[in-house]
Amino acid sequence: MALVKMVMPKMGESIMEGTVLSWLKNVGDSIDEDESVLEVATDKVDTEVPSVHAGILKEILAKEGEVVSVGNPIAIIDTEKNAIDTDQLIDTDPEENAEAILEEVTAISEVINVVPEAANRSVSNYIRFYSPLVLNIAKEENITKAELEVIPGSGSEGRVTKNDIIAYVKSRSVGSNFNSIISNPSDTTPAVVSGEDEIIEMDRMRKMIAERMLESQRVAAHVTSFVEADLTKVVGWRNKNKRIFQDREGQPLTFTPIFIEVVVNALKDYPMMNISVEGDRIIKKKAINIGMAVALPDGNLIVPVIRNADKLSIGEIALKAVDLARRARNNELGPDDLTGGTYTISNVGGFGNVMGTPILVQPQVGILALGAIQKKPAVIETLEGDFIGIRHKMFLSHSYDHRVVDGALGGMFVRRVADYLEKFDQSRTI
Repeated sequence: MALVKMVMPKMGESIMEGTVLSWLKNVGDSIDEDESVLEVATDKVDTEVPSVHAGILKEILAKEGEVVSVGNPIAIIDTEKNAIDTDQLIDTDPEENAEAILEEVTAISEVINVVPEAANRSVSNYIRFYSPLVLNIAKEENITKAELEVIPGSGSEGRVTKNDIIAYVKSRSVGSNFNSIISNPSDTTPAVVSGEDEIIEMDRMRKMIAERMLESQRVAAHVTSFVEADLTKVVGWRNKNKRIFQDREGQPLTFTPIFIEVVVNALKDYPMMNISVEGDRIIKKKAINIGMAVALPDGNLIVPVIRNADKLSIGEIALKAVDLARRARNNELGPDDLTGGTYTISNVGGFGNVMGTPILVQPQVGILALGAIQKKPAVIETLEGDFIGIRHKMFLSHSYDHRVVDGALGGMFVRRVADYLEKFDQSRTI
């Protein structure tokens, strides 16, 4: 078939519609596969939508400012320049588009409680168009219509972006007067660039990561507790079983499945660490889904999720972890691989770091950074007395949201993780 329908893609588990912000292509323009065609806004994120087909943009079905349900057609693409049959159209799968933009959309966490009235507010009430996300932030921060209209926008045709309104809120909160904010919405000092400096543009994923980190810091009260754990038993067990696992499964046995298992056990002991925050509500999660940060070849970071980790054996966790890491590095993850996490771990030890202060993946309330495993002299207590021995030690860095997790809970949780590591059963099989 020559003509295909481009549909509004699914951009998250709870997102059922999107607002067309702007078309990046005009009727008659050529489109390459995976090339961005339009910009879409939801109540969680503004993002560009790529085409899953190469061809010519034949017809635009959704106007700028129009709200379109997921799965409904928004454009027609002629995949063959000479085709004229307009009666036979192919519906493209929304999930295909979702996979094309998963790096941008599913990595973004919700930063505010969604306000339906703001998201559905008519564009005609304003001089300029505002995305649902911007309207939600304005509603949450009590920004008046008059204020919103005069905030300088850095987006297409002067549109106010998420960064613009967040910069305005930050400036207003520290006491800047209204006129100074309008004249200079950024509270950062401009960089001084010399002729010898290299200027590198952030790629799309890096921009999304940057926004997500800033939003998480803005919305959550970050606190980090540290514990040093003795991993001598864990190291000995892995050394004994890694060849067995490699021969049987054809995959390496890393420390990651061990860390995930002990975190799961600690979450069972302290279920109020397995929660999320939605506005002024705390949602206690039944499932234990562990996100694991994976460094990509281009230097970016992505967090695939092992779902229902509490129902898996350590061997099953090992296979899932290897598979997710491989597919992440090959850009083969699907939307379900990146959503639904309830707690996250990040192995900073892989880069030689001994500890870190990780930033929360919203709306989760806890994240654990695992440092490098190092041999250290330590005092060993026995019935015959104390002596000095060489032990494998590692720092655990637990960041948590102090809005809902007090220091006692955050500290006891990471201590319990360390206890499980130190009491690891070396006689168990994999």
